[in-house]
Amino acid sequence: MTTQQPEFEATRACAIELDRNDTMHSWRNEFHFPDKRNGRDAVYFCGNSLGLQPRRAAQYVNEELDSWARRGINGHFRGKRPWLSYHRYATEVMADLCGAHSDEVIAMNTLTVNLHLLMATFFRPKGTRRKILIESTAFPSDRYAVVSQLSMHGIDPHDGLLEWCPRAGETDLRLEDLERLVADNHDSIALILLPGVQYYNGQVLNMPALCDIARRAGCPIGLDLAHAVGNVSLALHDWGADFAAWCTYKYLNSGPGAVGGAFVHRRHLAANDRQPLRGWWGNSEGSRFRMARDFDPAPGIESWQVSNPPVLALAPLVASLELFREAGFEQLQQKSQRLTAWLEFLLESTLPDAIRIITPQQERGCQLSLTVVGGTREPKSAFAQLDPLNVIVDWREPDVIRAAPAPIYNGFEEAFEFVQRLKLAIGG
Repeated sequence: MTTQQPEFEATRACAIELDRNDTMHSWRNEFHFPDKRNGRDAVYFCGNSLGLQPRRAAQYVNEELDSWARRGINGHFRGKRPWLSYHRYATEVMADLCGAHSDEVIAMNTLTVNLHLLMATFFRPKGTRRKILIESTAFPSDRYAVVSQLSMHGIDPHDGLLEWCPRAGETDLRLEDLERLVADNHDSIALILLPGVQYYNGQVLNMPALCDIARRAGCPIGLDLAHAVGNVSLALHDWGADFAAWCTYKYLNSGPGAVGGAFVHRRHLAANDRQPLRGWWGNSEGSRFRMARDFDPAPGIESWQVSNPPVLALAPLVASLELFREAGFEQLQQKSQRLTAWLEFLLESTLPDAIRIITPQQERGCQLSLTVVGGTREPKSAFAQLDPLNVIVDWREPDVIRAAPAPIYNGFEEAFEFVQRLKLAIGG
């Protein structure tokens, strides 16, 4: 159960007062919200799947359309943000959000593409070390990628896939179980790939401990940060993660299918034994257009680039990251903790016998994963009833409603309204 903060009361008046005292509340005006439906404003708690559109995103895209119209190919070298180095406009803020140096972070490709590129570098089966360790409840795309990497090396996935499983009847992943699994198999593990935040139950994993376990086992570790970047504090460089990848369309609000991000630790950036797959945009900028036969790597992680970045798809990300820079991630984190605690308090005060929160209280970001255990409707039917009430959350099989109040645009009264509509939906 949550510890009730003394100023919390399960009333709309309290929610309005919390919004009034929230110094971050005005940032919601920087975003477009879905339309009213059936006379109700939208309650949008789905930033863990697709963040809302920043109002300035259209401006940033239109600036590049205008540059294209006015300059043609010369837009690569002229204009407000020349395209040749456009990806760098995302670097500084993403590095700050990841706790990394700017030469360790890049905006490129999309999440699973980046995982494949990075695993091509870091999964080097040799001798008895031929297995990849993942969580048994991994997001399907991660599993597909790992299985295909094993198959490409001629390794039967039934032999090469090692899984960290929750205990029977639980959804949380226990660190001591991972430690035991790695200790029992350390001579056979070639790579560990784990999430920063588990997508289903919203558990924030102990990422520094994960990196330490991998380091002691002598194998590289990669982190899928799809649900972590822009949500929880990260320190990838100090933790010593070997690599990481993430999408940007969730908490970073960059738009559907937008350009993702990647991290490679500095210790690997000049290592001859960690050669990435090559492409011309990984060539040094000064020699890129000389059409040289020999590859001259760009500095840092930029040498991991394969193709030139899609500028029109990068523009909304640059716009959104500018908002994060202006708002301040530390302040957003403080609000997030308070906002999610408020939502938890409301659920437990209003629907104590109908809703169970499966997200561990001490290991969470803004997402709460909910199971319907009471009311008059079956869980999936209750979820379906949220749509006509203009509540936008998502469902994950077999039985979870995921609600993620994003602190940069969601507020306390929205959380109150969500619980009231959820009560109607479940028939409570």
